[in-house]
Parts: sequence; C-alpha cells; structure tokens
Amino acid sequence: MMSWLDALKFDERGLLPAIAQDAATGEVLMLAYCNREAVRLTQETGFAHYFSRSRRKMWKKGELSGHLQTVRKIAYDCDADTLLFQVDQAVAACHTGRRSCFFNQVDGDTARPVGETLFDPQAVYAGSPTTANILPALARVVSERRGADPATSYVAQLLAGGAPRISAKLVEEAAELAHAVAAEEEGAVVHEAADLLFHMVVALASRDVAPEAVLAELVRRFGTSGHAERATRRR
Repeated sequence: MMSWLDALKFDERGLLPAIAQDAATGEVLMLAYCNREAVRLTQETGFAHYFSRSRRKMWKKGELSGHLQTVRKIAYDCDADTLLFQVDQAVAACHTGRRSCFFNQVDGDTARPVGETLFDPQAVYAGSPTTANILPALARVVSERRGADPATSYVAQLLAGGAPRISAKLVEEAAELAHAVAAEEEGAVVHEAADLLFHMVVALASRDVAPEAVLAELVRRFGTSGHAERATRRR
C-alpha cells in the first residue's frame, strides 16, 4: 500500500523544508529540513524530528534544551515539497531564547528584533542540565549506563534486577515521599521527590519509554477535569 510519504518530493539531497507553526495561535515558529526518516519518526513518536544539514544527522527538537515540539497535525503543500507541522511548543523554538525564529521585524530599510527572550541560551546549551531539560538529560545518562558493570553502577544494578527490583524501588521511594509530605520539612519533601523522579526515569528506561512521552500525556490532559479524565479510562 502506498504511504502518503511516497507523495512527498524530496530534493536531490533527500530533504524538504518543514515549517513549525504554533497549533494554538498560528504563529510561525521555525523552519528546518526533514529527510524521509525524520518525517517517519515525527509521525510515529508525535515529536518533531528534523535533519541537520550542517551536522549531517537527525535531531529531535528539544533533545538538549527540553523545549520539545509535540506535533498535533502534519500537512504538506500543493507541490508536495514543503511540510507543515502544527505543534505545541515547550518554552520557545529559537536557540536565541525567543519564542519564534522569525523575530527580526523589517521596517523600511531597517530591521529590529521583537519579542522577549524566554530563556538564557548560554545556560541551556552550555551542557549543564537545567530545570527545562533535566528529565531527558537523566534519561540519556540512564541509557549510557545500561550496559555498565552492576558492581560499579547503581543504574546498571537496578536495570539488571529487572521489573521486580525496579518496581520494589518505586514503591519504596513513593512511600518515603508520602512520609515526608505528611511529617517532614520542605527540604525532605524536595529530596524524596527527586529520588522518586530519578527512579521513575530508570523505570521508564527499562520499558524503553522516553520521559517526553509522559510529559506529552500531561500536556494532553492539561485543562481537563481530573474526574473527567479518570472517567474516560474506566470505559
């Protein structure tokens, strides 16, 4: 059966441009390029993937910054040589810290930048994790340590124990957080919550689930009554 991908007209390099547009406001956020694999991954995962012409490699938007693009709709133009991704953009699309890459507003013979800077690019892209990207950063570390020696790596030890070991640790950490919430000071609550989140990332990795999939589910539920959302799962 012919896929809609077969209708796309990639250039001689196997690429075509893809425009990312805010699904809620219609604002144009950025333009990048896709090869066939990037388009396939975008559709399959629900997160925008592109192909870097300078680095000659695939990249997932937000993989370093945590500023993911959750794709709501995919369309292509009448000539089948340009894609449109309608997305929910986390924080900002532009590496300069602005919401959109198209922030240089032309006025006659001059141009001026418009729009506020939403994050510090130096802090986000310097390599150190931030509150915006700590979960995917942890997931990368967990993935790197999957094959390490369990005698020297706690992550490898947990993964080697399989579902029983990981599940027991999740229950233990959740109980410690519950106790801290009920009877301890704020610092203890933060500490125990961080422990639980870390072990949650390990648990997700054991099932090959990215933290972004969980974040996307929370985005999907946002604005929906908790009672209403639970009722849909009981059907």
